[in-house]
Amino acid sequence: MSLSIRNQLAGTVTTITPGEVMATVKVSLTGGQDLTAAITLEAAQELGLAAGSAVRALVKSTEVSLATAPVEGLSIRNQLPGTVRDIATGGAMASVKVAVEGGDLTAVITRDAVTELALASGTPVVALIKSTEVALGTP
Repeated sequence: MSLSIRNQLAGTVTTITPGEVMATVKVSLTGGQDLTAAITLEAAQELGLAAGSAVRALVKSTEVSLATAPVEGLSIRNQLPGTVRDIATGGAMASVKVAVEGGDLTAVITRDAVTELALASGTPVVALIKSTEVALGTP
């Protein structure tokens, strides 16, 4: 299956914490970062997820926010450090490619945000992704 989701990061499940309806799944990405996904318990079971399972973390580019430094006091579980590799701007929006350990992420943010954050190629950033916005797929 081909997908329009730009962000597809390979990793391995390290832990699963089941709840009544949802489960949190911790994934160690190939670049060494940890990522948390909040998925339905049913999906975790149907995918046969267990510690050691190979997965792909999928995140739509519109669900990736950028900061110029790590953010404390925030409920967002996933903060991946990286460096801006490229920026393509349009009239109102911009697509920002970020190099992270083990791969690339794309964030679609407003053109105003690019300007206000003074983003340019080489700028260090932190990609922020809510755990509920991470989908998991198996090979």
